[in-house]
Amino acid sequence: MHELPQQLANGLILGALYGLVAIGYTMVYGIVQLINFAHGEIFMVGGFGALTAFLALPGGTSLWIAIPLMLLAGILVSTLVAVGAERFAYRPLRGAPRLAPLITAIGLSIVLQQLVFSFYPDAKKARVFPKIPGDPIEFASVTIQRSDIFLLVAAPLCMIVLGWFVAKTRSGRAMQATSQDPDTAKLMGIDTDRIIVMAFAIGAAFAAVAAVAYGLRTGQVDSRMGILLGLKAFTAAVLGGIGNIYGAMLGGLALGLTEGLATAYIQHVPGMDLFGGAAWKDVWAFVLLIVVLLVRPQGLLGERVADRA
Repeated sequence: MHELPQQLANGLILGALYGLVAIGYTMVYGIVQLINFAHGEIFMVGGFGALTAFLALPGGTSLWIAIPLMLLAGILVSTLVAVGAERFAYRPLRGAPRLAPLITAIGLSIVLQQLVFSFYPDAKKARVFPKIPGDPIEFASVTIQRSDIFLLVAAPLCMIVLGWFVAKTRSGRAMQATSQDPDTAKLMGIDTDRIIVMAFAIGAAFAAVAAVAYGLRTGQVDSRMGILLGLKAFTAAVLGGIGNIYGAMLGGLALGLTEGLATAYIQHVPGMDLFGGAAWKDVWAFVLLIVVLLVRPQGLLGERVADRA
């Protein structure tokens, strides 16, 4: 049990990463009732956009200068891809059966992976991503890598700023109106197309921030990094109550903690020694989702928009 604080810290860090990506799923679903399964690849291209910016910088550039430029590049690439996908792939299918945009999202994921291969033929292999130098920070019995500090600051800050934006600004109130009833919102003079584009852009920007945090944390990016992480982020969004910003982050934290604690302790439970370790961490994450949905189908925080889905 002396390892518990460290495992809790690891789970919170991982959960913050899931939560950042999950917000993108929940933003889009909350506005247009669309599960954007290409969001994992938008996360991935954001990471490669940031890597491209880093490689373009002169050698010897300070990482403290490079990280803001990498963030800007990653956000720009992810946002352009997401907005383009909304305009040319999803918007023409708004009146189509729900299966059509789902299949389109899967096709878009493949297209984005192939585009990355065009620029980085070796993208299937891990590409080295810069890490923040320096010794880990130790606090009591918890050790935190310096690269994780970025994620621990970025995740709650992004969530709080977005929550304020949605609740207090004119565009945020327009988002709420579009989410509740897009037809009535349009009659009230709200440009619903602009609001939908804004939702895609915000979700993509958050995914890019998460991609930079992932790269800094692991020291690498690859073309397949969005597949499993995107699936887990979607799980986090459903777990917290898809359509709810704070629920997405809560679901991510719950998922991260479950993975961390299950990996460390399940194998020590009598009769469960075969089900512990890193090989089973993904299994326990989805077991948590099943249990929560059986008890509370709307997710941990519920969500109003789901009733009309």
